[in-house]
Amino acid sequence: MADPDWGIAAYTFRNTELPRTLAEQDGLYSLQVRGEGEPRAEIVDAISRAHPGSETDQWLADLASPDVTLLTLTITEAGYRLSGDQDGTAIGRVLAGLRGRHRASGAPIALVPCDNLPGNGGVLREAIRTAAAGEAPDFRSWIEDHVSFVDTVVDRITPATTEQDVTATARLTGFEDRAPVVTEPFSEWLLAGDFPLGRPAWENSGARFVDDLAAYEQRKLWFLNGAHTLLAYAGPALGCATVDEAVRHPVLARLTASWWDVASRHASLPEEDLADYRQRLRQRFSSRGVRHNLLQIAADGSQKIPARILPVLRAERAAQRMPDAPVAALAGWLIHLRDRPVSDPRADELVSLAHSADAPRRVLSALDVTLANDRELVSAVEDYVEHLRLSAGRTV
Repeated sequence: MADPDWGIAAYTFRNTELPRTLAEQDGLYSLQVRGEGEPRAEIVDAISRAHPGSETDQWLADLASPDVTLLTLTITEAGYRLSGDQDGTAIGRVLAGLRGRHRASGAPIALVPCDNLPGNGGVLREAIRTAAAGEAPDFRSWIEDHVSFVDTVVDRITPATTEQDVTATARLTGFEDRAPVVTEPFSEWLLAGDFPLGRPAWENSGARFVDDLAAYEQRKLWFLNGAHTLLAYAGPALGCATVDEAVRHPVLARLTASWWDVASRHASLPEEDLADYRQRLRQRFSSRGVRHNLLQIAADGSQKIPARILPVLRAERAAQRMPDAPVAALAGWLIHLRDRPVSDPRADELVSLAHSADAPRRVLSALDVTLANDRELVSAVEDYVEHLRLSAGRTV
């Protein structure tokens, strides 16, 4: 949309229905933006073609083609984990594509991960290096010299689409779209890295290219994603189902403000920048235009908590402080593991630990052994589990 000379060949490896729907719609879908007033919608025509991941030959042909100059990935935090069977993982599929590109033309390519991970370009680089450890030396050298890994920060709340969204889109656009995307007015996309064969003019649609993303990554992961994680686990324990409900709950509103206060003590950006971002987050979280389901955010806690919550908690414990908000997030996660359906790559292990004797320490040990050996912290998490249950009883 920002640059009509470019198009997207889109692949999804889990959902077979979505690429079929997009193909039937000639790649068109609608973007519905919801704030406090009347929603607005536009038709997006950036997708040239859509494929299920089962079309392996087409995937390999696309990655081998020098006409394909960059690959964006949104595979969630869990997608960067390697397993014994790498071929079936997202990283394994990318490596297979790079292997074919090396054999076919050797053209350089930029890989652009868009997941909520600090230094996501570096994380992807290390995952590819590890997966390629047994490959031929000339292929590994080609990866080092010809594959660029771009760091990104993507900041826009996009809840799962509902049937009501499909109906609203048809009303707004006259287009019978079975794959609409619903989002908020706010958006931010920051990128740092090289594009050896060029890129679309994303800046025409507001993307910003910067030299150093670390401070912005930290701000987004701690303030937005960290608050989301806190609400996703403590919120349902207090009877809340969506983010906007949660930030109106007096206990959760206090915990959210407390979390931002604590995170501010360790953040790199100036206080005025953080204060402005916090104010915008309050408005975004409380908007009823975008109703973000807490159980959607709660998926993959074992991957999210280490990046979003634990850095701040470690810094606080090093200063011999015991902040309520991260303790509440861990307590809520323990309740979640015990009481709710768990979507997590380590679900079986974590659910078993959550129901075992000495559960707070054992669940913490799955994230960080040092924190699990912090007896005062383990006791605080255990106490906060009971505090949340009592607060829920008083609320009801």
